[in-house]
Amino acid sequence: MTVVDLGAYGPDFTADPYPYYAKLRESGPVHEIRTPHGERLWLIIGHREARAALADPRLSKSPATVGGSMLDERVIGPNLLVVDPPDHTRLRGLVAREFTARRVAGLRERIQHITDELIDAMLPAGQGDLVDSLSYPLPITVICDLLGVPAADREAFRAWTTQIVAPGGPAGEYSAIHEIGAYFTELIEDKRCAGPSDDLISALLRTRAEDGDRLSAAELRAMAYLLLIAGHETTVNLITNGVHALLSHPDQLAALREDFGLLDGAVEEMLRYEGPVLNSTVRFTGESVTVGDTVIPAYETVLVSLGAAGRDPARYPEPDCFDIRRTATATATGAKGQNHGHLAFGHGIHHCLGAPLARLEARIAIRTLLERCPDLTLDADTGPLDWLPGMLIRGVRGLPVRW
Repeated sequence: MTVVDLGAYGPDFTADPYPYYAKLRESGPVHEIRTPHGERLWLIIGHREARAALADPRLSKSPATVGGSMLDERVIGPNLLVVDPPDHTRLRGLVAREFTARRVAGLRERIQHITDELIDAMLPAGQGDLVDSLSYPLPITVICDLLGVPAADREAFRAWTTQIVAPGGPAGEYSAIHEIGAYFTELIEDKRCAGPSDDLISALLRTRAEDGDRLSAAELRAMAYLLLIAGHETTVNLITNGVHALLSHPDQLAALREDFGLLDGAVEEMLRYEGPVLNSTVRFTGESVTVGDTVIPAYETVLVSLGAAGRDPARYPEPDCFDIRRTATATATGAKGQNHGHLAFGHGIHHCLGAPLARLEARIAIRTLLERCPDLTLDADTGPLDWLPGMLIRGVRGLPVRW
């Protein structure tokens, strides 16, 4: 099998990877590739194969499977994305006790209040960057409130997380991970000394399983790190990508404005069409694994493309069409197998713990924005969008809009 060099596609691949994935899919759902950063690995782009791979226990999340480790794991501690059962079962069980649906539902009023304040502040200008004005400050404020991070420290997280999820180079990523690890070490110790509080870090300090098990200091630091990164970075890009898709498809925008009963389905279509995570974090083969008709050898690195799976014509009719009624139409016709079940939040035991929070924030932010900015439009005078580099996050550095 020929190794496909994605780096050879240049900036066009970063701006719009879907035509390249579609071309690859013509010759199969699994390919050996070289990423734009020079890493050689296996890429799964078919929806059926991706769904199966995400739930396949033979594809390990632990880099120890291939004799390695991740930088954040070494510096901060083991988190849910780099461990397998039984360690994963234990860690997720401990945090799930506190990260409940009731806690998320209880944030609705606070999310609406933050959204209203942010839009109040942006309206007088008549134009600006949606990322700076709404998409970034809303989820970072919500997750920091939830974790108990002081407001004065929140701006520092933007530089750190950008270097981690879309690194400009190894030095920046290394520095950011060390700085954020040191920050959480100090914050957790402060909360330990301060006594009981109702934020999530304080609750995780107190929580114990029925057998008395609790998170170690390194595990708690790693959990706070993961919740912070995953709890805001994906939502920033869900809101931004979703608004961009609506403004780029005036008929869909008009339909949603006319009937906000379509909002839940619209958010699911945003996740399928231009989800915030282009590819999952890596997995590793401890033995040879057959995916589709391709045998991936033992001790290889595997990337599951959530974005490519969302555009697979074998799963979704007219996959490059943005249709906010797609889910509703499928329900009415009974065609669930062709339209439901996008993989934007993953699948299996690693399905995103924060998916309900991301959905809630997106629904509130997008509805409020459209209601309060009836003339919202893309600012065509600012040139092409600057898409984030790398194979993990799908999003732009800024979205210039007018209202």
